Amino acid sequence: MKRNQLIAVVLFVVLGIAAAAAQQPSAPPANFTEAMDRQLTNAERTVVGAADAMPADKYDFAPPTSMGDFKGVRTFAQQVRHIATANYAFGSALLGEKPPVDLSSKDPNGPEIKGGKDAIMKYLRDSYSYAHKAIAKINDQNKLDLIDGPFGGKSTRFGTANILVWHPYDHYGQMVVYLRMNGIVPPASRQQ
Repeated sequence: MKRNQLIAVVLFVVLGIAAAAAQQPSAPPANFTEAMDRQLTNAERTVVGAADAMPADKYDFAPPTSMGDFKGVRTFAQQVRHIATANYAFGSALLGEKPPVDLSSKDPNGPEIKGGKDAIMKYLRDSYSYAHKAIAKINDQNKLDLIDGPFGGKSTRFGTANILVWHPYDHYGQMVVYLRMNGIVPPASRQQ
């Protein structure tokens, strides 16, 4: 039974990502910047919707070890904080500036956020605003320029922007499992 549930969850995640991709405008993007910003907007819509769907009293939820090998996994709140923290790290690399939030703790989940769901949601939304600002600075002329990566090494602006767009989906898949384990259908999977 657990295997069938896992298959169903994976199927729902894939369908959710496909639905988000299908929401693209029919007109082609005017340039590289617009193309990347559209993709970031899709990720934002999907992730923020899922983060908002989880009730505040379930933000500390992590699957119990009685349901499988879940020892030490991130809580739902930590998944959301991790996405936001990565948005700030990749955005600051793209902009070539110090992040507007303190990421010095080296905690991959980001800084502790006091104030529960509302404060974490603000952190997430603000991180996407910052990410859009960073994407707006990329253009057809500089997209292949090498920049310092947020975790060392060099990458092209395009490469870093690409990670900024796809990274949240890794954690969105986990968020979907957590939502469904709590009887919540993720917004991207709901019938229109």
